[in-house]
Formats: sequence, structure tokens, C-alpha cells
Amino acid sequence: MLAGELRIGGADVVVVDRRGAPTAESRASTLHARTMEILDCRGLLAALGTPPDEPRGHFGGIPLDLTLPGPYPGQWKVPQTRTEQLLQERARTLGADLRREHELRAVSVTADEVVTEVAGPRGPVRIRSRYVVGCDGEDSTLRRLTGAEFPGRDARRELLRADVAGIGIRDRRFERLPDGLAIAARRGDGVTRVMVHAFGSGARPRAEGPGFDEVVDAWKRVTGEDISHGTPLWVNAFGDASRQLTHYRNGRVLYAGDAAHQQMPIGGQALNLGLQDAVNLGWKLAATVRGGAPEGLLDSYHDERHAVGRRVLGNIGAQAALLLGGPEVEPLREVFADLIAHEQTRTELAGMISGLDIRYDVGDGRTDGEAHGEAHGGADPETGRHPLLGLRLPLVPLTTAQQACSTAELLRTGRGLLLDLTGTEGGDARLRSLAAPWAGRVDTVAAEPVLQGPLRGVEAVLVRPDGHIVCAGAADAPFPGALRRWFGAPDRRTHHQTEDGDRHGHGVAEGYGDTEGR
Repeated sequence: MLAGELRIGGADVVVVDRRGAPTAESRASTLHARTMEILDCRGLLAALGTPPDEPRGHFGGIPLDLTLPGPYPGQWKVPQTRTEQLLQERARTLGADLRREHELRAVSVTADEVVTEVAGPRGPVRIRSRYVVGCDGEDSTLRRLTGAEFPGRDARRELLRADVAGIGIRDRRFERLPDGLAIAARRGDGVTRVMVHAFGSGARPRAEGPGFDEVVDAWKRVTGEDISHGTPLWVNAFGDASRQLTHYRNGRVLYAGDAAHQQMPIGGQALNLGLQDAVNLGWKLAATVRGGAPEGLLDSYHDERHAVGRRVLGNIGAQAALLLGGPEVEPLREVFADLIAHEQTRTELAGMISGLDIRYDVGDGRTDGEAHGEAHGGADPETGRHPLLGLRLPLVPLTTAQQACSTAELLRTGRGLLLDLTGTEGGDARLRSLAAPWAGRVDTVAAEPVLQGPLRGVEAVLVRPDGHIVCAGAADAPFPGALRRWFGAPDRRTHHQTEDGDRHGHGVAEGYGDTEGR
């Protein structure tokens, strides 16, 4: 995901992966609503076809309706193998250099570059780059080589998990029995995924994954059923470890996904959290490499995503306690079940799990030199901030002078977006004029919402490439300050030159991420 985002942002990128091929183990199987929206904003949903939509999720095994307003309510069942295939194809199509059977061995960081030593199938390779990003999982090699602080705690309890063919047990959804937790779901191909935890059992230190015999023993202890005659396709264990990097960025070294945070993969949140890390980082890192990025832009990746990760680790920790705790947590589970029955609580938890409630602190759009205290259209009269600030752009149908489209389609370039919703013919001339110096980085589009909805009464919004709103309200809202803060200094060239030279082409940053000798 990150490689694709870097490419549409104009950065050259090399991906090194020690595996010779993608894993065949489809671990996570859930894409949440916010991730589905992101894939739509990059034009990737059509390739997924029509995956099953399951509105019913859970919080620590307690049923929870995840339905919230938006085009993709609930959770969508997509095997991780398919998600990886889709994103690999996209990265390659966009020109990312993907190198399999290449293993990171050493990294050296200077003031100007990063040099990585990689063991490839034809011998050692040295790669020189401006930045390096670890997307290499909870046992991150890059994190180990750089000595990055990864505080937290190791797993105390674990779930054993296996995909098993040839067994005929009934489906179970978070069934708590006297001796443990049992989960079973039979797929259309006849394979049954089983997960089991025996109450009171601890997580084992493991150099390798568990054997099928461990799953068989635990399943029989908890359910009384014998599944030893089945054929295991793969077996693993995942624990309730909880760790988070102190810094997602350390100079020219950055981290995303499980390399930045380790958590129990409850409800598919880990995979979705990592993909959303990548989308937040991609455009910021590409702008920094390309040149002209505003001061502090790359640091905002840590500021924004560390806070989101910390909150997710908190809710996963609460769920792990509810899910894996023994009889002693039953009173707490009853309290949660009662609370979830209230719509406000359900909405809060569903927004947290789906990622739809994420709001970044993007300021109010004004620079230090601009007046404060005056409220613009739709803004809070006390703070001057619009209620949409920091939230994702709602995905709604629009009409432009040329065609019908959606807000998602307008973000597919991976550029910023100044969306003029005034409804005037040809759009608001002031908005077009003020955005002209940023035309190489920000698209200006005049459109009208088809339906009165979340954008009702809003005359214009400025949206980052990751889909989050950084200025909104009346046409006289502080758009120039927001443009400077998130997209850098205005282009000194004329609007005509910017349109002709940059609007549809992102120059590749020479030499960034390329091998030694170029």
C-alpha cells in the first residue's frame, strides 16, 4: 500500500521482501468501512468484485452492529491473500521496484541518506535512498537493526488458530464454555477455521508456530470434540502482546503497520490500522522527497498515527480481557452487553473499530499571521473551527459541469483537492484564483452534491490526499493558510505554466531509492 502511495506521489521506491512469494496463509479476513473507502478513493474496489458484507461484528466477543452512515457500512470479508495480491499488482503497475528474496542485513543512516545492505539471490546489494520505511511486521528487522524503542508488554495469553479440512464440527461464534473459548467457522470450500483458548493457559515463548497437536489437545479440553482426524492447512498462534514504538519517525527512518505497533489481531483491526498508516504516510513522504513540502509535514505522520495506534491498542486490550478472561470477567461482560444495547455506546464503539471516527488535529487552517476568533460559515462561533475539520471527506455523489461523479473519484489522483460546492456556474472565481499557485499539487473542482447530506451548507472544503479535511466552510474560510500548511509555499510560476507542466504528471525524484551506481 505504501509503495503505491509513494508512486502516485511522485517518489521512486524499492521494496525488498525476504519471501520469494506472498504467504498463502490468509490470516486477516476483514476490511473495515474506512479501509473500503480508502480503496474506493484509489479506484481499487472494482478489482475486489462484491465481497460479502457482514454488518455484525463484536467487541471482545460481545455482538456489536458495526453499521454507520457511509457507503460501506459493516465489515467486508476479503482474504488477506487477495488484499496483498491487489496491492502488489497496483504497486508494480505504478512502477514500484519490488524485489523478492532480498533480505535486509544492515542499515546505515547519515545526515543525507540511508544505505541498506541487502542479501539477494545473486549476492549482496547496496541500496542508497533518502528514507527507509519498515513495514516488516511485529518482529521488524529494521527496528532491531536501528535499536528503536518498542515499549510495552509481551503476550500473557494466546489463541491457537488453524484452518482444517475434513472435520464436521458445528460453527461457533465466540462460544464461552466452562473451560475456555471456542470459535469455528466453515468456509464454502469445506475448510473450517478453528480458534481456541483454554482458560488459565498462558502464552508460550515460541521460536516456531504451534503444532496441530496443540490445537487438537486444546480443542478437546474446551469442547470435548476430537478433530485429530482433520488435515491442517496451516496453524499459528497469536497472543495479547501490546507494544508501540516511542517514535514512528527517527530522522530518515520511519515505521508503519505492525512494525510500529504490536497488538492482538482482534476483529481485523491490525491489518486495517496498518493500511491506514501507509495512506497517511505515503503522500507526506512523497512530498518531502519531491521537495517543497511544508515544515513539519513528515513529523505529522507520527503525531497523527501514534495517537490513533495508542487508542486502538487500548480498545484491543479491553477486548482481549473480555475475550480471554475466565469466569471472573463474566460480570464485566454483562455490563458491556447492557451498554452496547444503547445506541450512543454502539455508535462510539463501531466508529472506533471501523476507523470512521478518526479526526486528526489539523488546526483551523489559519497561519500565525492571520486573524483568529472570527467564525466562518458553519464554524463554531467560540473556536472558529468547522465541525468537519480533521474528519474524512464524506463519500457522496456529485455533479460537475462535465459529469456525475463522487467525492471518492476526485481523490484518485492522489493529490490535494479544493472542492467548490457553491453551486455557482463555473464555480467561485475567488476560490479558483487563490488555489491557482498550488495547481501542481491541488486539484480545484466545482461540483454540487446530489443529495442534501453531510456536506449540506458547506461552500468549500480543502482535502489532503489521504482524504482528511483541513479547511471547510464558507468561500471566505482561511484556505490560503491551510494550503500553505499542508501543501507548502505557492508556486511562483504562472497558473498557465503550472497547469501545463505539472497537473497530470508527477516527476520521479532522481536516484531516490535506487541501487548504487545510478
